[in-house]
Amino acid sequence: MKQLFIFALMALFALVGYGQERKSFKGHLYNSEYNVYMRINFHDKDVVARGQELFGKLPGYLGSKFDTRLWLITDVKLNKDKEAKLFIINDYGSEDLEAKLEKENDSTYTLKQLEGSPIKIVVDRKWVKLPKVMQFKVKSY
Repeated sequence: MKQLFIFALMALFALVGYGQERKSFKGHLYNSEYNVYMRINFHDKDVVARGQELFGKLPGYLGSKFDTRLWLITDVKLNKDKEAKLFIINDYGSEDLEAKLEKENDSTYTLKQLEGSPIKIVVDRKWVKLPKVMQFKVKSY
């Protein structure tokens, strides 16, 4: 009886761990240095970008605190448990790029721009290119 209880407990922990790992690419990420954020849900792909409802449900988007323009994540491929390849366009559809989002730990993600157009935002009425590699933190409310 004791062995059965231990086995059931271990199986329960394994299932809980698997379920939590599956949701690692979901939530609100924030970079305070550049005041940019990401809203993502790579598993259900059900994020609707504000003001861009025409595109329907997406895996996510990247926005700026000081700019209304968005960079939309149109497709995502989960390569590993802690890595995803992103296909991103600007909200006009005139620029696109490929990027990689890596989960460093439970609260830190790294976005790396790989190929294509650089991500640009407006700061004080001037276009600013974001760095090719940026750290994002999970934002909790």
